[in-house]
Amino acid sequence: MKMVVYVVAATLGAAVLVGIATAAYNRSALDSLNAPAPHVAYTLLDGTPANTAALHGKVVMVNFWATTCAVCVQEMPQLVATHRMFSARGLHTLAVAMKYDPPAFVVDFAQRKQLPFSVVIDNTGSVAHSYGDVQGTPTTLLINKQGRIVKRYVGAPDFQELQQRLDGLLKES
Repeated sequence: MKMVVYVVAATLGAAVLVGIATAAYNRSALDSLNAPAPHVAYTLLDGTPANTAALHGKVVMVNFWATTCAVCVQEMPQLVATHRMFSARGLHTLAVAMKYDPPAFVVDFAQRKQLPFSVVIDNTGSVAHSYGDVQGTPTTLLINKQGRIVKRYVGAPDFQELQQRLDGLLKES
């Protein structure tokens, strides 16, 4: 019985620490809203070099994810649906796999799920670092046509709200 109490206490303690860390992270993330999105060079899964500077003038959704993240895998169909809903209107979606995600897993997942958007393996962590040292997955950022980060979702977003925001951003000139 004592062992169960210790395990529950340790689990609750860890949950409190995660909650505190998440709250601190959310506060610092909010400070960067409306900040210019960083210009970052990266390589797509097909080997094509690219740079976020080339996306200026477009609405961009950047999603940091991992194949080992259950929430990320669960939200991916909604991310794909959202991309398909808005890509013809100019949305560019960039899925950034975290540096700890095995590249073979990312390639396999992207091929099996036929991801219709740009996928990057952030093998050095430089992309995550440039966007505010993203640690938690999923983290999704919305960038307006002026190249400013206007929304940051830590955890799975409310996709209805996200889609309403995208609709508004795409209507802006």
